[in-house]
Amino acid sequence: MVDDLILGLAGAGGDGVVSAGESLLSAASSEGYHALMTKSFGSQIRGGESSCRVRLSTRKVLNPGGALDVMVALNWEDFFKFGAELPLSVNTVLIHEEKAGAPPETLKSRGVVPREVLSVPIAELTKKSAGTDKAKTSVVLGLLSGWFGIPSAAISRGLKKKFGSKGEGLLEANERGLAAGIEYAQLHPLAQLRSIAPPRASPGSKLLCDGNDMCAAAALFSGIQFFGGYPITPSTEVMQTLTREIWKYGGTVLQCEDEIASIGATVGASFAGRKSMTATSGPGMDLKTEILGLATIAELPLVILNVQRGGPSTGLPTKPEQGDLYQAAFSGHGDVLRPVLAPTDVEDTFRITVEAFNIAEQYQTPVIILSDQEIAQRKEAVDMIDTSKMEVLERRRPTADELVDYSRFKLTESGISPISQPGMKGGNYLGSGIEHNEKGDPTSGGTMHAQMNEKRFRKLDPLKRRADLFETHGDPNAAFAFLAWGSTAGVAREAFNLAKAASLDVKLLVPYLLYPIAEQVYEDFFRSVKHGLVVELSHQGQLYRMLRMFIDVPRGVKSLARSGANPFQPTELVTRLIELKGMPS
Repeated sequence: MVDDLILGLAGAGGDGVVSAGESLLSAASSEGYHALMTKSFGSQIRGGESSCRVRLSTRKVLNPGGALDVMVALNWEDFFKFGAELPLSVNTVLIHEEKAGAPPETLKSRGVVPREVLSVPIAELTKKSAGTDKAKTSVVLGLLSGWFGIPSAAISRGLKKKFGSKGEGLLEANERGLAAGIEYAQLHPLAQLRSIAPPRASPGSKLLCDGNDMCAAAALFSGIQFFGGYPITPSTEVMQTLTREIWKYGGTVLQCEDEIASIGATVGASFAGRKSMTATSGPGMDLKTEILGLATIAELPLVILNVQRGGPSTGLPTKPEQGDLYQAAFSGHGDVLRPVLAPTDVEDTFRITVEAFNIAEQYQTPVIILSDQEIAQRKEAVDMIDTSKMEVLERRRPTADELVDYSRFKLTESGISPISQPGMKGGNYLGSGIEHNEKGDPTSGGTMHAQMNEKRFRKLDPLKRRADLFETHGDPNAAFAFLAWGSTAGVAREAFNLAKAASLDVKLLVPYLLYPIAEQVYEDFFRSVKHGLVVELSHQGQLYRMLRMFIDVPRGVKSLARSGANPFQPTELVTRLIELKGMPS
């Protein structure tokens, strides 16, 4: 038996491979397994290729994993479109539709010969057992259950939940398809058994959720009162969830005519005293930049979620990338400083979203959350979120004495001045995009402009000293290091564990706060480091370059960066670190 199983499925858009993956994930998580599913599509609006990969484990899952243990290809053309997203190895069991024919020479040219290749008449089994081709994915689930020990009773419960109310004998047909797949697997056993071990956690102890839904839930917990949005892949689900739920808590969702209007409405709601948020992806952030500058100079609390995808322009709308860090930190003219946070998985998306709202309210500033397509749309079986120790902060409003001669932008020691809202007696002020004095009156004086710039920067200094916005592992004096952020951090965490098991003197840093750069945190981390890797899914290695702007990065620390849709594997990171070990510092 194995403790960890990574499965991939690929087919045409109508084959239901993602639906099969979700059923597999749901069944495993209901039994108590740790589980994670990522999905990937072509950029076509209709049709095209689709795939998913599901990782099941008796231990906590840190990332989607490396090479597949099992691959199900319903046709070869669509399988090959996913390239590095569905990597095979000499240990892979490759299952394919018999009608698709034997694996083509293209597979052999990759230099990988799977351990076992199984040609299965999936379409024929489906037709014979279910009488309809709509049960094809249930046959696939039956094969996986029979060969790899995934509990069939849990899969059957999922089928009942999915098809029980759809009538026309659809549930019965899928149950027959499931049984046919299990029977076929029993009659055609694997050359070498590879069943997954029983879960260690109790059934029903996990929450099945994706990153976008987790973000929306955290926004509701934080007290969001207004969401202004415009649909864009891969962030739309945040608006959909809030549209369904926010009214229960007295909030409002406004779907606007475009990205510019959505952030304009969100800034207006913040000015009116409401906790506000918008969500988008890279192209939408391009359009929001000007009004984002208005929120900065007017010192208005605001949360902006950017679910990154491949760019520039339309780029790769259905694939993850970490290429928007420069945009988040530096877009906008003038001297602008705004916090940028990044979750690393579905579970901590909740905490990071709550942090974003708290930071926005406490420091009266726009805050950007950099998620990405993998985190936002992958599903994970996670532990229930304990909110009992989480604090929800509110903006500092003026006291009665402060309203007597109200100065909205008062030059305080902390840089934070009390913020009023319309209707507050004595709290009227001009909130505009022009530079202003303490009262909010327009000014073109250089002295006051310098003071206001200094105020807007000074108030964010405490953020850089918050150790809880950074995750560290390993010996503080280790000579070797990994540094990774966002969805890539999960790969680095597993690579760190592998490196420790190989007796490498290594440590790991995962920043949740990407900007402003916390110079002291990085200087302390790098002090002992002779060789290391800053791992990012972007062509330029943007965080690595930003760090070199602010601190002296050791010469032996290198950037390991690549474009989106080309995921890293934990073993790859360890191999690269060992290679660096043999180089001069």
